[in-house]
Amino acid sequence: MPPAIVDSHCHLDFPQLAEDLDAVIERAKAAGVTRMVTICTKLRSLPQVQAIAEAHDSIFFAAGTHPMSVADEPMVSVAELVALAAHPKMVGIGESGLDYHYTAESKAAQQESLRLHIEAARQTGLPLIIHARDADEDMARILTEEHHAGPYTCVMHCFSSGAGLAQAALDLGFYLSMSGIAAFPKSTELREIFRAAPLQRILLETDAPYLAPPPYRGKRNEPAYTVHTAETGAELFDLDYADFAAATSANFDRLFWKAAA
Repeated sequence: MPPAIVDSHCHLDFPQLAEDLDAVIERAKAAGVTRMVTICTKLRSLPQVQAIAEAHDSIFFAAGTHPMSVADEPMVSVAELVALAAHPKMVGIGESGLDYHYTAESKAAQQESLRLHIEAARQTGLPLIIHARDADEDMARILTEEHHAGPYTCVMHCFSSGAGLAQAALDLGFYLSMSGIAAFPKSTELREIFRAAPLQRILLETDAPYLAPPPYRGKRNEPAYTVHTAETGAELFDLDYADFAAATSANFDRLFWKAAA
């Protein structure tokens, strides 16, 4: 068997994957992906997401409202998220965050939603899962303000922002998650950000069905392709693949404690 790795962020309920989900899961297992976290981005999708996790020992889920959906969805409440977190396979809060690239017009609502998700993470002890795009300054400010108000844990999902936000997150004890973007040929600056980060703060993910790494770039992504991002990460940290796989899996266990091996 190949070394065990974790896909800490995918969307198995999305139609691109749902049509052949059993085969997707089998290919992931064959590649060494022993655990996956499937992310609910709108609470009305929770029944489908939860059912996938309940049907497979290797799959867990997180729930929240994606920042790009905040304007179109009911504002989530802390109590709602805390209640959902009682489910044994719910292991994270989110994804939440800020996206000013496509949805800057809802930035005030996004910031309100983000703070509610942070409070739910604080109350439950589950890690916050952050989406950040073209909002580095506000993101760093809010995460820092809220952490000073009361600690919580967090992963910067699919990290592709600047070095300043990376350092702000690391200074708070947060984790950076490496997706297929890190393997893109032109992602030189991003790879340097990861290389400069402590190995103990790195996670792996696909964000499937999006952002497939080479050699599948431009095609549907799936959890099995975590391997290709892990190969890039091992090169960055000058480690054998097995050692990098073990380190990132240990990091996942530390942060996503409800899904620990």
